Amino acid sequence: MSWVFVALAAYLLLAIVNLLDKFLVDNVLKSSKAYAFIVCTLGLAVFLAAPWLLEWPGWFLFLFNIVNGVIFAIALWLLYEALRRGEAARILVFIGGVTPVFSLIFSILFFKEQFSLSQWAGIVALLSGVFIVALLPVQRSFLKRVFKKLRLTQEARRGGLGAALFCALAYSVYFLGTKYAYTGQSFASAFIWTRLGAGLFVLLFLIKRVDRLAITATFSKSSPGKNKFLVLFNQLMGSTGFILQNYAVFLGSVVLVNALQGVQYAFLLIVSTGLALFAPKLLKENFSWRITIQKAAAVLVIVLGFYFVTL
Repeated sequence: MSWVFVALAAYLLLAIVNLLDKFLVDNVLKSSKAYAFIVCTLGLAVFLAAPWLLEWPGWFLFLFNIVNGVIFAIALWLLYEALRRGEAARILVFIGGVTPVFSLIFSILFFKEQFSLSQWAGIVALLSGVFIVALLPVQRSFLKRVFKKLRLTQEARRGGLGAALFCALAYSVYFLGTKYAYTGQSFASAFIWTRLGAGLFVLLFLIKRVDRLAITATFSKSSPGKNKFLVLFNQLMGSTGFILQNYAVFLGSVVLVNALQGVQYAFLLIVSTGLALFAPKLLKENFSWRITIQKAAAVLVIVLGFYFVTL
């Protein structure tokens, strides 16, 4: 199976997950540590497949997998912290644009990875598309409209971009680490071991009483059933998208897979433009030629980048 189609499926799922993440962080799991704890512990469900898929890789790769899982847990925690503190529309685009830049730098420096001329053109185009998305007025962005429709507050506090920057750094290190791990192990076995590392790290969040209370409050009897369902539903979709994203890394280049994250924003822009044309009252997405042209330019550049990357 081509890594391209796997990555596309992953990012379409993750686009929806990112929207729900902001809702959950603001309304259900207001503690970023509590959200990261629940996601990482639920991720341990992959150990149900351990009898058939788990292999002992040796002490070095075992410890490497554990550390890589810890890095993933930190990246997830920083993502939720950035979403809690900052403007989600900006934060998500910022992380999506910076992560492949870090991956590109590290891949060239440490793995001596080389790319064809068409792949370089695709990487530049995809990053340029994300940059165009970032220039869209926040008040007119699709993410902003969705959050407003859901009655979410959008307070831009200090620290959001700082957390997002370190989140992008951690994600790039994690994906490069997984690519290295996959060279010496089967995909399933390495993935399961990294989930263990992530699960072990978030146990540290149980040390402080305030964090323990935030975690237990989510699944207490007083917590509405719809909140529990939404957390589990979003985690199911997020896990599926994340597994597909990891599998795409296993099959292809980390840099190219990360660069294709621009497809998420192309998907959201297409949806928002469709709503503006055919259902403007749904999210109050009023039609504007200037914004539509800017969105079309972003989608076109991302599509061109996708084309060159897959040549």
